[in-house]
Amino acid sequence: MITVTDLSLRFSEKPLFKDVNLKFMKGNCYGIIGANGAGKSTFLKLLSGELEHDTGNISITPGERMAILSQDHFKYDSYSVKETVMMGFPKLYEIGKEKDAIYEKPDFSEEDGIKASELEAEFGELGGYEAENQIEQMLSGLGLEEENHDKMMSDLDEGQKIRVLLAQALFGNPDYLILDEPTNGLDLESITWLENFLIEFENCVIVVSHDRHFLNAICTYVCDIDFGKITQFTGNYDFWYQMSQILQKQQKDQQKKREDKMADLKAFIQRFASNVSKAGQASSRKKVLEKLELEELPVTSRKFPYVGFQPERTIGNFVLTADKINSKDEEGNVLLKDFSLTIHPGEKVAFVGVEHNSITSFFDIISGTKKGESGTITWGQTTKNTYMGRDNSKYFDNDLNITDWLKQYSPDQDDSYVRGFLGRMLFSGDESLKKVKVLSGGEKVRCMLSKMMLSGANVLILDDPTNHLDLESIESLNEGLVKFNGVVLFSSHDHEFISTIANRIIEITPTGIIDRMMNFDDYLKDEQVKELRKEYYKGINKKIRF
Repeated sequence: MITVTDLSLRFSEKPLFKDVNLKFMKGNCYGIIGANGAGKSTFLKLLSGELEHDTGNISITPGERMAILSQDHFKYDSYSVKETVMMGFPKLYEIGKEKDAIYEKPDFSEEDGIKASELEAEFGELGGYEAENQIEQMLSGLGLEEENHDKMMSDLDEGQKIRVLLAQALFGNPDYLILDEPTNGLDLESITWLENFLIEFENCVIVVSHDRHFLNAICTYVCDIDFGKITQFTGNYDFWYQMSQILQKQQKDQQKKREDKMADLKAFIQRFASNVSKAGQASSRKKVLEKLELEELPVTSRKFPYVGFQPERTIGNFVLTADKINSKDEEGNVLLKDFSLTIHPGEKVAFVGVEHNSITSFFDIISGTKKGESGTITWGQTTKNTYMGRDNSKYFDNDLNITDWLKQYSPDQDDSYVRGFLGRMLFSGDESLKKVKVLSGGEKVRCMLSKMMLSGANVLILDDPTNHLDLESIESLNEGLVKFNGVVLFSSHDHEFISTIANRIIEITPTGIIDRMMNFDDYLKDEQVKELRKEYYKGINKKIRF
């Protein structure tokens, strides 16, 4: 068990945590949630010992082992993939190294033989002889192809390294598993594998994630960080969300009663303060008023941006036809070959599959960002589209502040209008004067969403839009797209996002296209789809993945 007692931490004289008391028990998974800047990752670092707290105590049952998902993607570049995973179980790794060093000695003595025998026994007791097979199964489950299992870490790309580091954290059955955004960089099938692994994991998991479906699947408790406190709720993310809405309503109702009482007291004081016969009552009420003002209740530190898309005109019967589109990347690899489809009014289409570059290429072509090798794109006369690509860095390579940046795309050039719009997207006050080139990833996405909202488009094209967004922004974007009465074409690795928005699924596979008018959960269960996927991925040197 991990016990947190009276934990406090200050950053720059500002209290981040104050008097936190929690227990983390084996057999449970704890999701750590909170607004950006609330201290989620900091709290994990305190638990792991990477950071020191100011006051209080964090204790772990003696003899129990903690494993942590490494955030340094270059730390193990001089090691092989399997060795990197093995290092997740330090004791087993060190015994293996010591054992191998003895066998490599040119003057192997009888004493060395006895020591090696002892190490062999300990190595076996810790599961060392099954380790390589377990490591390979884990890497394959997380989507790292077999041909990469014996490579050096330096030879892997960023996404592959993330999978290896995750396998490292999972390896060796640790007593406590601490994971900070473990689904980042994983495809949907790898996330599903991880969900199943953690559901069956018998020890304790403590995780920070922005993936709502993932939190719902694995969490038995939610720890909510708000106003420097951490409150533990039984249940998954959806249960916490519903409970938090009830609590917030109760707090707002209580606050409203306070405000009404304060208004009545102020009116009484102003009316009778100069009346000698009522002076005592006025003085008494003044003291009550001061107490009420001191006890004002904060509702929540969470801030939800407003995301709403209002098309300038209703879309007609004809939306889009793509006919025999062909596209290649800069190295000449085929991305799209004779790709054709028709989009109809009311459709919200999720593009899924392993061919992420093909999806991006299609979005680039239909939005006019780039041209394909051949084929035709025909938009309906009533359509107006707007596009948020996966890489939007070109929009922010300038010296404009956020207000002037958004003015470029606003039909109303009045400063107060633009600033008011930015305020709803959480750029209030001086924040609206920040230079766009220094914005974080999440801030840039909110700027791009603002640009899209101001366009008045009735067709929205979004390539992995939830990247860099916090849970509050994802919730707002999700709700905005559900309510939007135009056409949406999008890609995402967020299961909840896809399943709540899309009514049509198009999967681009290496050898064919699967196109179904159904929601995502039905698509995953459909037997015909499963058979088609087997056929289209047959002979392909990679696992079937989303």
